[in-house]
Amino acid sequence: QVQLVESGGGLVQAGGSLRLSCAASGRTFSSYAMAWFRQAPGKERECVAAIGWSGDNTYYADSMKGRVTISRDNAKKTVSLQMNSLKPEDTAVYYCAADSRGRYYPSAIREHYDYWGQGTQVTVSS
Repeated sequence: QVQLVESGGGLVQAGGSLRLSCAASGRTFSSYAMAWFRQAPGKERECVAAIGWSGDNTYYADSMKGRVTISRDNAKKTVSLQMNSLKPEDTAVYYCAADSRGRYYPSAIREHYDYWGQGTQVTVSS
């Protein structure tokens, strides 16, 4: 069992930056692929970025490429999402998610993730 707790959301002006963090419990964190998803009102939950268990491989949504960086620290059991040049359309609840299947190449498919955090609100004002 893995519990995930996100932090770092908030209100930021367009063009600003935020760093989201996710702290995980459980002894097998280092074997899990991790991802950040987001969900805006009335929209599907979508994968923003994902990282394989080793940290060697990452995935970024086309809409976020060049503006976000996902990273992980297996010793500290954390995964982070650095977001720069934020836009109003980035406003959403951001969720941390864990995939227990030990993927070296991370998946962007929501159904592949077993564990979810409670979410943190990111609001970008214009």
